[in-house]
Amino acid sequence: MTGFDRAAVVDRLRGQVAAGRAIVGAGAGTGISAKFIERGGADLIIIYNSGRFRMAGHSSMCGLLALGDANQIVMEMGEREVLPVVRDTPVIAGVNGTDPTRRMDTLLTALRDAGFSGVNNFPTVGLFDGRIRQELEASGMGFEREVEMIQTAHELGLFTIVYVFTPEEAKAMAAVGADAVIAHMGLTVGGSNGMDTDGAFSLEDSVGRVQAIGDAALRENPEVVVLCHGGPIAEPEDAAYVIARTNAVGFVGASSMERLPVEVALTDTTAEFKNIPVGGVA
Repeated sequence: MTGFDRAAVVDRLRGQVAAGRAIVGAGAGTGISAKFIERGGADLIIIYNSGRFRMAGHSSMCGLLALGDANQIVMEMGEREVLPVVRDTPVIAGVNGTDPTRRMDTLLTALRDAGFSGVNNFPTVGLFDGRIRQELEASGMGFEREVEMIQTAHELGLFTIVYVFTPEEAKAMAAVGADAVIAHMGLTVGGSNGMDTDGAFSLEDSVGRVQAIGDAALRENPEVVVLCHGGPIAEPEDAAYVIARTNAVGFVGASSMERLPVEVALTDTTAEFKNIPVGGVA
């Protein structure tokens, strides 16, 4: 598969908005997820290193820990699982932009040559706060490294879609050419490995946060596409609620798009088979 160029991806997304349809980006942790996410009409398929852990039954937070080379995992998942089965949808690579052991221009060129159409900044230090965030920033592995990675990707002609957590981060990413910003509301609520509702933002809180992030990005670049993700925005009706009340024009989901549906479908289907009675013939 040859990747879509940046202009083609941007045109695709703008066409959806012009037609009054929400943009949907979906994380795929396996080839079968990608195949049927495409069949469902997703506009973008995103490969995160966390997808491998998520679809192995673990928390998406594994993607933030030292459990493997995040960038190599994404390349392997793309080349061996997702890109071979996706036909007509841009595939985006989650890139660990803070990795000090990589030359980013070399890595990004390799991803483009493999067939990826764009990049996203994941794993992201934006999911860390407190002392660990301070120490990452102080040691030169802070959010600015992710901004630099996105700028390099933009210069290489890749589509760029970024996670941001504050208006300041949204402004910084829009300034270096990010095509889309995703207002990230934290670990998705629900299911076996999701966030407990007591620890998440409320849906109403998310409306204000998404709007503030979108406003900052659009002031910097009126052409940027604003999307939302995570936290209490877990189901289609949650996304619809937030999109109707903010400048977001779509949703990006990972757990929402594959983990939660799989948990429900497998549980219910297995239960149906177990409910088959026996002993009907004497």
